[in-house]
Amino acid sequence: MFHKVLVANRGAVAARVIRALKALNVQAVAVYSEADAAAPYLQEADEAHLIGPGPAKESYLDQDKLIAVMLAAKCDAVHPGYGFLSENSNFALRVEGEGATFIGPSPKFIEEMGHKARARDLMMRYGMPISPGSEILEDDEVAKREAERIGYPVLIKPAGGGGGIGMLPARDEAELVKGLESARSMASRSFGTAEVYIEKLLERPRHVELQILGDRHGGCRHVFERDCSLQRRNQKIIEESPAPGIGRDDIEKLAGTTAEAMARIGYDNIGTVEMLRGADGGFHFLEVNTRLQVEHGVTEEACSVDLVAAQVRVAAGEKVADVLPDEISVKGHAIECRVYAEDPKRFFPSPGKLEVFRIPSGEGVRVETGFAEGMQVTPFYDPMVAKVITRGKDRDEAIARMAGALEGFEISGIKNNIPFLLTALRDEAFVAGDVHTGLVPEIQARAKAREK
Repeated sequence: MFHKVLVANRGAVAARVIRALKALNVQAVAVYSEADAAAPYLQEADEAHLIGPGPAKESYLDQDKLIAVMLAAKCDAVHPGYGFLSENSNFALRVEGEGATFIGPSPKFIEEMGHKARARDLMMRYGMPISPGSEILEDDEVAKREAERIGYPVLIKPAGGGGGIGMLPARDEAELVKGLESARSMASRSFGTAEVYIEKLLERPRHVELQILGDRHGGCRHVFERDCSLQRRNQKIIEESPAPGIGRDDIEKLAGTTAEAMARIGYDNIGTVEMLRGADGGFHFLEVNTRLQVEHGVTEEACSVDLVAAQVRVAAGEKVADVLPDEISVKGHAIECRVYAEDPKRFFPSPGKLEVFRIPSGEGVRVETGFAEGMQVTPFYDPMVAKVITRGKDRDEAIARMAGALEGFEISGIKNNIPFLLTALRDEAFVAGDVHTGLVPEIQARAKAREK
């Protein structure tokens, strides 16, 4: 096991990783920007090092500063959390080049899966179901021909990154040409490459992802699924497990195929294989996230596993068979809501001071946060202030506990999205499990109609 681990992140994930390291009797070294100097988890770490001012490029994205702290503190491993440098193969290579361990998949997998078009081709070769799509589009004429072959509507996607950035639908040729220009521009700014490709656009799909854990010995297992269909601007806001309304036989088959494909590839740490499920019930590969997910706590609560500890242990050389229980099953139901500092109707960020910030507790309620009362929610980072995870004997109980937990928050000084989350939890379609990636505007429309 490692002696000392640098936690190269901030907020809720830094707090979560530090907690896991302490449970493993591993020293945790935190880093923080000037904007995060009052973060409560810094007191939980064995060491805390200032790495620069608030802007991420001058702190959490500055590889030189992070490597310098790693060396000065004599860390033998780095946990990147999620976001920032967690899927940066160059950073992983630099960590390994200094003789430390990057707690994540090998750099080659980060590089290969980070290019979405190459990841599509790779997963297709290993038996994963793939929706019709194109190669990298060299020019607009090629794009027009490919769109005709695939059939409209199509979705334009950047090859160099994910998170919904630069994804644009096109329902005809004129929309395609216009969208290609915008997508290339956004892709270039966000990912450093203007490469784009297109896929068949699925209408009202479900977003279902499989949790994977591999090791350095050829082992790989799945830890079942999460449904992440409730999204705004292609960003998840509510996740749950098991996926409502999908037969367990279908999930077992998909999860088995996924774990087998990742094992054959040789994937060697934590990862998530994201899929879209069409109206016909068919699954289509979307992407692989080569890191710990924001919503990992849903799986931890549903399957009674500690994914963060497991990730650290396999990075230290243990076999996945020794890290995970022999038998894993989904027991009851777990659900997560992301609490954001944002306008609850338009979803625009709402930075400011957390004048009051008191979080709920109770049976079956878990809250992950990196904030404390009196701290500033700055415009430098993602505006998520907390993740709430509830579990229950069934979905109805998990939802009821979530509603109670959200109502138990006391927050002032910023706007937050709790009013919308409560509206979503009580929406008839969500309650019935009739979820899809376009549900949020439908929920908003129904709520607006009731206000009249």
